[in-house]
Amino acid sequence: MSAKVPSDARTGETILQGIGVSPGVAFGRITLIDAAGYGVSDHTIGADGLAQEIERLDKAVRKSRRQILALKRIRGRLPDAAAAELGDILEAHVQMLGDSRLVRGARKRIQDEGRNAAAAMKAECDAIVTGFQAMDNRYLAARADDVREVAYRVLRNLTDAPKNAFAGAPEGSVVLSESISPADTAMMDPGRINGFAASQGGAQSHTAILARSLGIPAVLGLGAFHAPSPGTEVILDGTEGVVILRPAPATEARYRDKHAKQVRDQRRLEALIDEPAATRDGVTVRLEANLELPREAEIASRNGADGVGLFRTEFMFMNRDTPPDEDDQYTALAEVVRAMKGRPVTIRTMDVGGEKLAYALGDDLAPSPNPALGLRAIRLSLKRPKLLETQLCAILRAGAHGPVRILLPMIATAGEVRQVREILGRVAKRLRRRGVDFADPLPPLGVMIEVPGAAIAADSLAQVADFFAIGTNDLTQYTLAIDRTDEQVAHLYNPLHPAVLRLMDFAVQAALRARIPVSVCGEIAGDPRFTALLVGLGIRDLSMASTSLLRVKQRIRQIEFTAAANRARMVMESHDSGRIRMLLDDLNGLN
Repeated sequence: MSAKVPSDARTGETILQGIGVSPGVAFGRITLIDAAGYGVSDHTIGADGLAQEIERLDKAVRKSRRQILALKRIRGRLPDAAAAELGDILEAHVQMLGDSRLVRGARKRIQDEGRNAAAAMKAECDAIVTGFQAMDNRYLAARADDVREVAYRVLRNLTDAPKNAFAGAPEGSVVLSESISPADTAMMDPGRINGFAASQGGAQSHTAILARSLGIPAVLGLGAFHAPSPGTEVILDGTEGVVILRPAPATEARYRDKHAKQVRDQRRLEALIDEPAATRDGVTVRLEANLELPREAEIASRNGADGVGLFRTEFMFMNRDTPPDEDDQYTALAEVVRAMKGRPVTIRTMDVGGEKLAYALGDDLAPSPNPALGLRAIRLSLKRPKLLETQLCAILRAGAHGPVRILLPMIATAGEVRQVREILGRVAKRLRRRGVDFADPLPPLGVMIEVPGAAIAADSLAQVADFFAIGTNDLTQYTLAIDRTDEQVAHLYNPLHPAVLRLMDFAVQAALRARIPVSVCGEIAGDPRFTALLVGLGIRDLSMASTSLLRVKQRIRQIEFTAAANRARMVMESHDSGRIRMLLDDLNGLN
């Protein structure tokens, strides 16, 4: 957050343009999460711990360098002059994280004074900044800001940032940050945080998905900008991807009107809660909710969800130092199962990895050269079977309170399903010996179709799985070799690519032949633009963010199934994404 963005001299506004990832308009005052203010403890390290403390410092410095290099990649979003300015700033920051006075001085304070790494870094930063400020030179004052920013980055990495960086945010805050992780988002309280924006991230990132699930307006991919003062008035539009600092009265009035219209539209949608999700010619579609956190179950029930089609369990492993035990997991899962009051809950086993790192798992999640292709999801669970056994125990116990299904992420072979089924059987025997109530009979065991190889081999997977759930987010990413969180290529992410649609169709047809249920739980399930196509392809179960349920139900009630099926056949015969989009736009315009 360093490059300056021109203000409108006439109105005094500063407008930041990013990517709208979670719709809605938010009004409030800026809270900066990347600003100073992290509490730094100052304590003495024994002589035998000094080498380890220096290594902690060096590790945080290396992580900080990687973060700055990642930020440099998004300079292309800025005008040439701003990009050049930012490049110079970031290059200076990288240099400061080399063999600089800041790093050398912090190491020396650890070695000579026996101070802990965070206190040593802060003390050295304060000494350098104080020296620069005493020289009464504008250039050196700017360098002092750079030193402070670099030091605080290292401090955040040393302390893993606060466990809840938003706990102290005033009510009505709009959070502004360089980056916001899924774990950060999970800690946000929608009652206090009106919206958030960040320099990095894209519409299909897990942070964006979580924001939509929580109903928090959000803008990502802002690029670099000059951080405003905390408390600055702001309007955030999560639909248009706009953040407006110090809005003029006319601008605020315009957005107040827009917000009022959104409220009216939502009230009209709420009239559909008790209406069936059926096409005009009588084809019924189950609408289920994707949940990220237990507290979302109430939103799902309120919006008339037929069940939970995907409950992501990663939140249990975030923002903690050790993995959750069986009782911790059981408590969280049982809360959701009870909240759904007899409606089925599909619980996905841990899909930690990629952008969803959890430091509670320690060395097994060390940085990977390519995290999306590395140790994650079912691969990690099978490498660490004790983790999987603990999670399966918790799921089975939660199943005593209502119907549950178990969903396995990133499955590529039938052998992986067989391994999990064998472990599930052992876990059930163990629970039976303990005399613990659990799901009986054992819950259905399903697989995520999100790896191209799984879609192509769907016939064999259908022989060992009880149901399919098509995860279009990762299926699209892996099919097109596009990292959906990378701003440089995120615009190429296209779930309407003919290859993606054919893989989806392979999986659907394999499920229908094997007479097992199949659902779509990727982000396109919650986008009304795709509803007619998915129904036309034969899918009768869609799972989405709770906040999307009513909009999709409204669209289903406008569709005539015969027309949707005919158009789906035309789409599958097309070889061009542009023509596919035209066919869908035409269908959506007709209904």
